[in-house]
Amino acid sequence: MKQKEQPKQKEWVRLDNASNIFLAAMSTTDTKVFRLSAEMQDKIDPISLQKALEQTYAQYKLYHSVLRRGIFWYYLQHTEIIPKVAPEVLAPCSQLYHFDQKELLFRVIYNQNRVHLEVFHVLSDGTGALWFFEDLIKEYILLRYPESLDVIKKEQIEAKVRHLEDSFVTYFRHNGQQTFTESAQSALRNFARTSKRAAFKYGEKFGRALLKDRTVPTKKRRVYRIKGEKTADNRTKVIELEMPVKKILHLAHQEEATLTIYLIALFFESIRKSKSDFQIRDTIAISVPVNLRQFYPSNSARNFFSTVKLEYTYTQERDPQLKEICVSLAKQMSQQLSKESLERRLSRLISYEYNPINRVIPRPIKDGVLKIINYSNNRNLTVAMSNLGRVAFPQSIDGYVNRLYFHTSAVRPQFSVISHGDQLTISFTSPFIDTDIQQQFVRELTSAGVEVTLAANKTQADELRGDF
Repeated sequence: MKQKEQPKQKEWVRLDNASNIFLAAMSTTDTKVFRLSAEMQDKIDPISLQKALEQTYAQYKLYHSVLRRGIFWYYLQHTEIIPKVAPEVLAPCSQLYHFDQKELLFRVIYNQNRVHLEVFHVLSDGTGALWFFEDLIKEYILLRYPESLDVIKKEQIEAKVRHLEDSFVTYFRHNGQQTFTESAQSALRNFARTSKRAAFKYGEKFGRALLKDRTVPTKKRRVYRIKGEKTADNRTKVIELEMPVKKILHLAHQEEATLTIYLIALFFESIRKSKSDFQIRDTIAISVPVNLRQFYPSNSARNFFSTVKLEYTYTQERDPQLKEICVSLAKQMSQQLSKESLERRLSRLISYEYNPINRVIPRPIKDGVLKIINYSNNRNLTVAMSNLGRVAFPQSIDGYVNRLYFHTSAVRPQFSVISHGDQLTISFTSPFIDTDIQQQFVRELTSAGVEVTLAANKTQADELRGDF
């Protein structure tokens, strides 16, 4: 009896909703690459790390991808390329994607006792990449320290096969697969006869839906924007802070705020106090990504997040209390993260993406429109932040990891937060040499009794040998 042939694996996957925006926003300064790092107890063994990478890579089919350009959209194409670990020689978050080159969208590098995973944001978000990184570190520890197998069963920590599901479509594209109505078919026929100018208008409408300001309409205000001298070769300025997590949580609870809200409020105050050109009635606006997996049961390693825009306007002559800022930010966060608000916003984005007209607009037109609108959107932001939360490994493995770090490339000053054990790390990234804001942030913490350890990379021309 003839054996039934197995269906072939799909060789390509269209990009998710968020990835198209990253491609439009990517630049030599803001590479849209982010980095996860683990500081280990001992110097990294490259051979064990390579074996761990191959074992982890086999479990994540999404990472077997290169980025290709089609007529209408970009897409991910399956590749047989095998990743190789390498010593760190490039600047942090250096470019991963180069047009029309078939190359993996992530890299694993090492330096002394640190392992770094760098990911192009088109491939995955912070949570999806953290899954890959956690499994990589677990496999590495099992190989590097065989004695860890004596106290934990291997099957308890093996990597799960992460899904390739586009969760944006799963949860926000209503009524399953949309059908082409007669009016839609007619629109497609008419579109073939439209001019490039008309196509650009369709693309502009699509782009504005993707990058629409996500705050409740407010009166016209001046959003403060940070300027400064760029680093020598456009590399990202990185400043790492380490501190006890319990102390920071205690300070946040004193202000009746979450850790994220407290740190944002502290950052706002650091900007106000450190910048001489900051004026009363200026507004500080921040973009904050939100992991949608906490609201929807997604197991996808692809991008599945939304962003909220929080802001505070300094309208009073007196200095505001930190609690006032926290209360305002928390209220805005709550409003934007309601189920109704999320579904309304994201369903609208998906509907524009799958609109029959928008789907057949040539990709170069979409790219051009999204670049312009992204630039306009950036002018309404001061800073950005991201918090990946607390990471814990199995007890027998956890002791081999000292600290975790997380940071991203930056078109504007921003900070990223992650915690492990009793340590919280905050990584500031910026395209500018100036560090006034970061210094003020540290002063705010130390004056509140927090012990802070600080490290920074080298960005000026005479320092660039021996980057950390």
